[in-house]
Amino acid sequence: MFLKRLELIGFKSFAQKSVLDFPGGIVAVVGPNGSGKSNIIDAVRWILGEREAKNLRGGKSEDLIFAGTPEKPRLGIAEVRLSFENSSGFFPIDAKEITVTRQVTRDGISRYFLNKSEIRLKDVIDFFAKSRLGVKGLSIINQGESDIFVRSTPLERRAMIEEILGLREYQLKKMDAERKLKNTAININQAQTTMEELKPHLRMLKRQTSKWERRSEIAENLKAMENQLFSFKLSGIKMGLSSIRPAFSELEEKIKTAEKKLAERENVLKKIEIGQPEQLQELKTIRASHNSLFEKRSQIERELSRLEAKIELMPNEGQKTEAPIALLREIRETLSRNYEQTDWDSVKKLFQGLVAKIDRILNSSLPTIGKESLYTKTKLTKELENIESGLKQIAEQESQISTALEKFNSVFKAAFQELEAARVELSKYESEKNKFLFDRERLNMKLGDLEMQINQAGRKLNEFTVMPAIIIENPLGVEKEIFKLRGELAAIGEIDEMLLKEARETESRHDFLSGQLADLEKSSRDLQILIGDLENKIHGNFKIALVKINDEFNKYCRLMFGGGKAKLILEKPTLAKAEDLSSEASAKEGELGINVEVSIPDKKIKGLDMLSGGERSLVSIAALFALVSVSPPPFLILDEIDAALDERNSKKFSQALKEFSKHTQFILVTHNRSTMEAANVLYGVTMQSDGTSKLLSVKLKEV
Repeated sequence: MFLKRLELIGFKSFAQKSVLDFPGGIVAVVGPNGSGKSNIIDAVRWILGEREAKNLRGGKSEDLIFAGTPEKPRLGIAEVRLSFENSSGFFPIDAKEITVTRQVTRDGISRYFLNKSEIRLKDVIDFFAKSRLGVKGLSIINQGESDIFVRSTPLERRAMIEEILGLREYQLKKMDAERKLKNTAININQAQTTMEELKPHLRMLKRQTSKWERRSEIAENLKAMENQLFSFKLSGIKMGLSSIRPAFSELEEKIKTAEKKLAERENVLKKIEIGQPEQLQELKTIRASHNSLFEKRSQIERELSRLEAKIELMPNEGQKTEAPIALLREIRETLSRNYEQTDWDSVKKLFQGLVAKIDRILNSSLPTIGKESLYTKTKLTKELENIESGLKQIAEQESQISTALEKFNSVFKAAFQELEAARVELSKYESEKNKFLFDRERLNMKLGDLEMQINQAGRKLNEFTVMPAIIIENPLGVEKEIFKLRGELAAIGEIDEMLLKEARETESRHDFLSGQLADLEKSSRDLQILIGDLENKIHGNFKIALVKINDEFNKYCRLMFGGGKAKLILEKPTLAKAEDLSSEASAKEGELGINVEVSIPDKKIKGLDMLSGGERSLVSIAALFALVSVSPPPFLILDEIDAALDERNSKKFSQALKEFSKHTQFILVTHNRSTMEAANVLYGVTMQSDGTSKLLSVKLKEV
């Protein structure tokens, strides 16, 4: 994580947007006095959470906004943005670049943003505290404060060291816990006071309401007994209705199905009945054909009779033959005898035989019969063949009609049986439905009676619908107990509800305060434990780090002064020093501070007050370098901290900067040539004719 960019918009003398890019290492800001260099330092201090305008060289927040010049009008808002590179994930935010923004308007309203999301000032301070940055330590040293470490109080020095060690985060948590503990103590005292005030009044109310305690107990027992009895009865009714409901629904579905089936059977039977006349008509047609053939047979009989008579009357009796006449008689008798038979195949075979006989006799008698007989034979034969064909057709049609009639009778009978079965089934379901309706009506009447009993008891039916079902072995005994309890309540009489309500509310408030007091006391204990843990962590880490810091402090003091000794001592501040503490430091009563002991070559000193201004600056720089060696911060911003250094110490200072810049960025406002030569980038600040500051940058590697 390193500082990537600083943007100033309308901040002090920077009216136009000005951007300082920090590539890493050492950045030096140079320029004449009054050009606005220190405004850059003020901008960083301000965005780190500084709230005091006087620490920003202003009287009020409005002084941070560009005030305007004869050439440029004043602005209504000042804004500063500080961007950090976060590809390493140093900050627990899913972003490769993090930008903190602070704005202030002329009405004194400040706003804070983290990557365009608005946050609180406390969030800003906590955010930078986790990064070992802040306005209380040595992260920013303003102009004229090069000896700040020396002239600070012991507790202020400790705060500076804690911040650069990353302990400021825990100090903030401790301060927050101490604030909560203080508020908790106040709340505990208030709760205790209120409870003491309530106790006498609560005792008086309890004395007045004691006679009603028995009534409340009886009422509760009565309610419990009613709950049991009414729930038991209601559950029985509900169980009965519940058992009827699915069976009733299923039965209704069966009835619908049966009605549908009955309608289908009726339709089938109607279709069968409609189809019956067609078959009867076919039978009539066949019988008409049969009658027609009968008529033809009569004609043939007559013709045979005539032929028989004609043969008998022939003049040449010698030519007569009895064979044709007998044959004709046989034909007539056979036709008369077999007309009513239903075995048409036998009739067919008989006539085929008769035809064959006629052919044989006629052929043998042809000379005597003559031409007329031959004609008659031919005609007779043809007629017999026609009769044979007609009889064949009648036989086939008769068979078809008989089969169709048998099938019709079978189908009609089956359909009628199915229709009757559907009617029986529907009747059965209707009977079952009526039984269910009767049972349901009976249960609903019971439910109505139960609701009346519940209403008479001053209750509502829906109170018992949500209660679980229970089983009572002796319902009659429960009813007797309810009657007894109601009599006892009537004997006690009514109570003063207003007074009883007041007693309950007072007791409830007392119980609430008691519970709240217990929670507050627990919170107080938890906060005390938390504060203790934080103190142990802060003091433990601080003492460990102080050993290393002392070694480095002594090392850099010897480097700066060419010898001597230096030491940081952890001790309780003296009374004289305590009087000079700031309001925040004085609140840390009993906390150990940091005193400085320094001895320099060829000079005997008894205290830090005996050091010259340059010596005080060297001691402060040595302390700064010692802290950076032990716990390198992300960056340091120093405003003319090297102003009091001679050429030899300036070179030592710039050499140390180069060494530390491997882990820490340095942004320095300087006039020192050695410091400028050590810088990677130089920013020049000039004051333009319109009264605004302007930035010029040079990368020294390009020069």
